[in-house]
Amino acid sequence: MNKNKTVLEALNWASSFLTGHGRDANAARILMQHLYDTDYTGLMMRIHEKMPEQKWKAFRQMAEEHAKGKPVQYITGKEEFYGRTFHVDESVLIPRPETEELIVGAIARMKRIFGENKEVKIADIGTGSGIIAITMKLEWPNAKVTATDISEAALETAKRNARSLKADTDFRLGDLTDPIAGEKWDVILSNPPYIAYEEAGEMSDVVLDYEPHLALFAEEDGLQFYRRMAESLPDLLNRPALIGVEIGYRQGEAVADLFRSRFPDAQIEIVKDINQKNRFVFCIIDV
Repeated sequence: MNKNKTVLEALNWASSFLTGHGRDANAARILMQHLYDTDYTGLMMRIHEKMPEQKWKAFRQMAEEHAKGKPVQYITGKEEFYGRTFHVDESVLIPRPETEELIVGAIARMKRIFGENKEVKIADIGTGSGIIAITMKLEWPNAKVTATDISEAALETAKRNARSLKADTDFRLGDLTDPIAGEKWDVILSNPPYIAYEEAGEMSDVVLDYEPHLALFAEEDGLQFYRRMAESLPDLLNRPALIGVEIGYRQGEAVADLFRSRFPDAQIEIVKDINQKNRFVFCIIDV
């Protein structure tokens, strides 16, 4: 008699186990889909199959890792963003859905400023896994897109994503805008580290224990990188130009003021995300 668990039995066990450890029960399905390399429909077609012992052990190990706090995305090695699958590992932040809104907002403003799909030069500062740079290239094919990061490991992850998604993107190693100095750009986008070190106590253990602190925290109450960008960008921008950055929800006025001090005639907007929290600052610099 085969005593192996069925897929359904394993899912029920994992859902209960994860819930008991304060994790989302839905993670069980995501892990099982990853294990079988299938989507939801494919998984449902297997729901009453017996699991081979090797697969059961692998599934149990993944569930135990997640119960201890390891994000599902680092276990499966992937995350969806803007309708595409990106590789992620512990060298980069896990993509957040709010960042999709940064891209939506940037594209809408670019159409108004430059016209539909005009050839423009875009720089993504602190690219991480490459989600902003790669998505912009794929959504605006005539753009010449460059991405920077201070982490060599992060850039390798971004390059891997660009290859798999066939996005022709230039990646440069270096600190903030240093790798793009000496050139002129039409669009600057960034989701930089913006969490103040004092806020660490408010964060979940999953984020603190696993995601790279280099990409999370910043000095000066989380404003350091915005200040440095604001200082360097006047010499790097064509006219007209667009700047778009993601921010912490408490930082709207402070970040807007930093850009206002360097671009006093710019149209500066603080934009809320879908949860009605201040999440983006856009600056349109006219001719």
